[in-house]
Amino acid sequence: MATGNLASVVVAVDGSEESMNALRWALDNLRLRPDGALVVLHVQPPPSIAAGLNPGPIPFGGPSEVEVPAFTQAIEAHQRRITQAIVDHALKICSEKNVEVKTDVVIGDPKEKICEVTANLKADLLVMGCRAFGPLKRMFLGSVSNFCINNVVCPVVVIKGT
Repeated sequence: MATGNLASVVVAVDGSEESMNALRWALDNLRLRPDGALVVLHVQPPPSIAAGLNPGPIPFGGPSEVEVPAFTQAIEAHQRRITQAIVDHALKICSEKNVEVKTDVVIGDPKEKICEVTANLKADLLVMGCRAFGPLKRMFLGSVSNFCINNVVCPVVVIKGT
């Protein structure tokens, strides 16, 4: 699939082996125009998703609708460390292949943000990994790649896991 007419390719990474394999595939198989850009995108979930919304009400008569700032800050700091590790790993893979890339980190629902960023960049192609969920698991857990295939404005290459 080595084409030289791609101006913008987005590779979505989430730290999974499948997403890193998708990045390797893109680096090995795609050729961009000289002025083109390969963007490694990571979507960090908002703290409310990662924390299960909030630690819950304070027991034994404490307020029930109060957000605990220290808890939220700790979750955000932890997510930033995870995000940095994922981006560093992706950049290491790119460095090993002597390919310069741009990185983009956004916060939100991965399926929606991947589609949004891809549209904003006017990407020619989206590359992403996919865990090998069966139809039943996919029905209950959903599939980011399935959502993107049906909603993104450009072609999508999905590298499936085993």
